[in-house]
Amino acid sequence: MQEIILLAFIMALAMGAYWSMVIFPKQRDFQKRQRIVRNLVEGDEVITAGGIIGRIIGLEAEQGIAYVEIADGVVVRMVSASILSTFDPDELAKNARIGLETDQEKIPQ
Repeated sequence: MQEIILLAFIMALAMGAYWSMVIFPKQRDFQKRQRIVRNLVEGDEVITAGGIIGRIIGLEAEQGIAYVEIADGVVVRMVSASILSTFDPDELAKNARIGLETDQEKIPQ
């Protein structure tokens, strides 16, 4: 009987660890992206899941559709959930520099 209780306790610990390391971070990321999408307005520059930078020119919030201009006169209709974040050139440049520094550390001299 004690083995069953111990096994149940270990399984509960494993499920708790899985939830805290896998499920919870995904939920938090999803909620963050939902907040970003809800706060979008026409004229915002955004980054899509495909890495395309464009400007919001129209939103159909009820249908979950965004119209994004990716070049002069080129407008794409996309699912608004595929918008990752608003475009901040300074933040993007900072992250690129951090990535380059990390890459340089990995290269043997």
